[in-house]
Order: sequence, then C-alpha cells, then structure tokens
Amino acid sequence: MSEKKIKAAPHKFARKSAIIILQLLGWEVVGSAPSEPKYVMIGYPHTSNWDVFYGLLIFTALGVRLQWVGKHTLFSGPFGRLIRKLGGIPVNRSRSQNFVQTVIDLFDKMERLVLVLSPEATRNKSNFWRSGFYHIASGAHVPVALAFLDYKNKTGGFGPKFYPSGDMDKDIQICRDFFKGISGKKAQNAGLIEWKDTGK
Repeated sequence: MSEKKIKAAPHKFARKSAIIILQLLGWEVVGSAPSEPKYVMIGYPHTSNWDVFYGLLIFTALGVRLQWVGKHTLFSGPFGRLIRKLGGIPVNRSRSQNFVQTVIDLFDKMERLVLVLSPEATRNKSNFWRSGFYHIASGAHVPVALAFLDYKNKTGGFGPKFYPSGDMDKDIQICRDFFKGISGKKAQNAGLIEWKDTGK
C-alpha cells in the first residue's frame, strides 16, 4: 500500500458526525493524538466487540486514521477493497516470514502510519501481553501511544506515549500506571499487564 492510499486524517464531516454521536451516547473524548506521523497505538483493555464501535467513533473524532494488519487472503475476495478503506493492510503471515520484521518494513516504506494493535490479542482474559507491538515500535523507531476505552466513566482517547527504551520491565510499568483503574465493558476479562517474554 502506498502513501497515497493513506490520507492524513478522517474527513471533517466524519469527525463532526463522530463527535455528535459520542455526545448523544454520553461519551467524552480525552487527550489528543500524537503529532508524529508514524506510531504504534495499543488499545487496552479489549474485552468486547463494542470496542470497535466506540473506538472508531472516538479516534475519528480525534482526527486519527487508524490502520490495522490482516492476513492477505482477507483482501482477495469481493470485500477486499472495502476492507482496505476501513484501514486494513494485507500482510502475508506465512511461516517463511517474520511478522514483526514484515511490519517494521511496512513502517519504513510509509511516510504516515498509525497502526493499532491489541497487546492482549483476545477479548477473553489473558495472563500476559504479547510483545509484538513493542518489538515493532522498537525496530521501526516509532513511539507507542497508549489508548483506552473506559466504559465506567464513558471516556476514551489517548494517554501518554513512549519510545521503547529496551528495558521492557521499565516500559511496561508506564502502561500499568496509566491503565490502572480503567474499566473495559467486561471488566472481568481485562488481561494482566505482564510480559510473556520475561516470565512475569
């Protein structure tokens, strides 16, 4: 996918519409989008399919055009074009390819990319975070932006950002400190903020 196919931000009409819908639903947008043209955005907690609905509204209201990666086979059918318009980027995840390096290469090729990933990789409760997002951000030399949906307080948006320091224990503590007290739609399904890599 070329840079020409990724616009800088959602259309003004889409932003205004998202803001109005959120106001009607009683939700408040918090924070502002990072100024960097490229970064990895992680959303936590991810406990419900409703996260997609509210997430799209909130980050559209913030003027962020989100991208996500999917298996290349998803883009070959009649809905391939639509999936691309919704932010999908095809990636061949065959055994012969390293997914992390493939996405790093994607960042290197593009001038603008906001890639959204879920560190839990599931809506069910998990005992650790997958570290792919961290290694992608580190290898691509882009920051990690923390994003959230707090259903208890009906707020969502951006928190802090950080560049991976190489000290994974130190960096995950940034995540723990920020996400503490934030409640997903199914709070009991929120995964533990621990690395699998380090055995924590």
